[in-house]
Amino acid sequence: MVNRVLLVGRLCNDPELKYTPSGVAVANFRVAVDRPFTNAQGEREADFIDTVAWRQNAEFSANYLGKGRLVCIEGRLQVRSWTSSEGQRRRAMEVVADSVRALDRPRQRETAAAAPTEQPEAAESGGAVGDSDHAEGPTFDPFEDQ
Repeated sequence: MVNRVLLVGRLCNDPELKYTPSGVAVANFRVAVDRPFTNAQGEREADFIDTVAWRQNAEFSANYLGKGRLVCIEGRLQVRSWTSSEGQRRRAMEVVADSVRALDRPRQRETAAAAPTEQPEAAESGGAVGDSDHAEGPTFDPFEDQ
């Protein structure tokens, strides 16, 4: 049996980064994926798919991705069930990301606004192992031409 999902779409919102009590990073976001056909009125429709990324994928998403960015998500479909406070059974489907890739370059405005705040926070907070190793050196831009 195979449970694999491949999505290419745009982020509907900035990834929301949280940490579990044990310190594991988790990010939640929604991806808009266009349908390959038009409806009866000739308009394109989209599906909005909830996605969760863990650990390094979560931190990458929160640090380098934002609303409107084109992404490729590889992962698996997960169905969660629970009982609401009103006693109703609820279900939610989401993609658990094994891989998160940016497919476009960030806008200049995003990189200029993010650059000054990222390094000092990592250096001051102690961050994860290796976060402050390169705080003084050049920053890595995954979208820079080689």
